[in-house]
Amino acid sequence: MCSATTSALPRILELCRTYPKGISDKIIQNDNPELEQKERVQAVNNLLAAGHIDLFKQGSELIYRLKGTSRARGGDAEEKIVYGIIEEAGNKGIWIRDIRFKSNLGMTQLNKLLKTMEGKKLIKSVTSVAASRKKVYMLYDIEPDQSVTGGAWYSDQDFESEFVEVLNQQCYKFLQQRA
Repeated sequence: MCSATTSALPRILELCRTYPKGISDKIIQNDNPELEQKERVQAVNNLLAAGHIDLFKQGSELIYRLKGTSRARGGDAEEKIVYGIIEEAGNKGIWIRDIRFKSNLGMTQLNKLLKTMEGKKLIKSVTSVAASRKKVYMLYDIEPDQSVTGGAWYSDQDFESEFVEVLNQQCYKFLQQRA
């Protein structure tokens, strides 16, 4: 590997971090105009072989995206699939029914997988305020969206009527003083 290729590796990784949705060959070329196409291809191939980036096709263009620091790497294939599905859901979470349809796993197998992954602290289940009987699953280290938790109006999936009442009274007093 030549020195230009070696020096391009950290820069390409930095570009991938800057653009989490992925980078095209044009972005790499604009960032490193002195890097020849052969060296650029060699650098990208080295990163792909080392498992640092993934290759995707978007339209007619190839996109390079930094591989997530997926903590599910050690798991089996089903665990990786379920982890990927939950990861895609982001901070909104995903219902078990949707996970089952996307993964094509049986209910008992999926329940065992989810329980195992919760034990490994890869994922967590959060009860949604929109549907109190349904759990949504999300990655362990993600803070749930306010649409899931209810934000300031809810505490432990219970509507904070006292808080709303106090807020209502304070607003009323404020408006009376202004009038």
